[in-house]
Amino acid sequence: MSHSRRSAWSTYAALAIGLLALPFLLQAGIGRSWVRIIDMALLYSMLALGLNIVVGYAGLLDLGYIAFYAVGAYVYALLDSPQFGLHWPLWAVLPIGAACAGLSGVLLGAPTLRLRGDYLAIVTLGFGEIIRIFLNNLNEPVNITNGPQGICLIDSVHLGTFSFSHNHTTMLPGLTGPVQYYYLFLALTLLVMFIALRLQDSRVGRAWAAIREDELAAAASGIHLRNFKLLAFAMGATFGGLAGGLFAGFQGFVSPESFNLMESVMILCMIVLGGMGNVYGVVLGAITLTVLPEALRMLGDWQLNHLGHVIVDPNDLRMLIFGLALVAMMLIRPAGLIRSRRHQREYAGDRP
Repeated sequence: MSHSRRSAWSTYAALAIGLLALPFLLQAGIGRSWVRIIDMALLYSMLALGLNIVVGYAGLLDLGYIAFYAVGAYVYALLDSPQFGLHWPLWAVLPIGAACAGLSGVLLGAPTLRLRGDYLAIVTLGFGEIIRIFLNNLNEPVNITNGPQGICLIDSVHLGTFSFSHNHTTMLPGLTGPVQYYYLFLALTLLVMFIALRLQDSRVGRAWAAIREDELAAAASGIHLRNFKLLAFAMGATFGGLAGGLFAGFQGFVSPESFNLMESVMILCMIVLGGMGNVYGVVLGAITLTVLPEALRMLGDWQLNHLGHVIVDPNDLRMLIFGLALVAMMLIRPAGLIRSRRHQREYAGDRP
């Protein structure tokens, strides 16, 4: 085995050990709350990877992606809570939620096939708001979603009698609920990453790249625009529905306010910041934009603990620094933290 290959395997082994030990290190060093933050970062990674298929691969600007997240979450909540008295198994609830979200993606994509750019963004934005308002008002005349109060007491993610919200072992007392969720979300995130990488190098991925670059040229070369666009919307929405179901089981509560426009914008920012079209960059962007605001929250705590009073509102200061960091990042590396080669050529003015 060559030296470079041994070095690569050593790097992969160290990364794997670090990922496996991360929740225990966080619990011992910072606190259990940070394990939950990393859990949410992994959920957002799955969401961002799904949106990356639509925006990064196919070049279809979608500002209503959070709607598919909401569909998956509410399907899980309705089928696994006291709302209807149903408590279906995980192997049935998650696929149903993902399928419903994928169908919603097709329903969104079908009437928007002729739209592109700003017009497509406006239509998808409206779709996301329609879903949120629909869920907010679906409590009369028949109470289905419990309206703005949301659905609570949702069953945790479980496999048979094993629940990820409880500690079931005495051998590893540190294996708390958030740690168990961490390993589940990590495994699913790696699976979604693998699927996204395989799609990128497949015939379908190359067709999406052609559509993104020039729809007229893609159609002239024999690519069926309608089918491939609908496939992009459906696959991206399916990943969003999967993440939504996991979110509902993780939180135990869902409400329409969890799926507002700012969430869609934030997921899009994760893709742009990390590197549009680059799977590893998208994951890095999702983790960065999930962890950074929480790290900046410590500034407000420092003011209260060391100064005894608040000079600047902690939340305003946190968001100001957060916004400045995003602006600086877009000026310094407009193609993202980990640049896709194709997008890097575009920013350099050398389109392939």
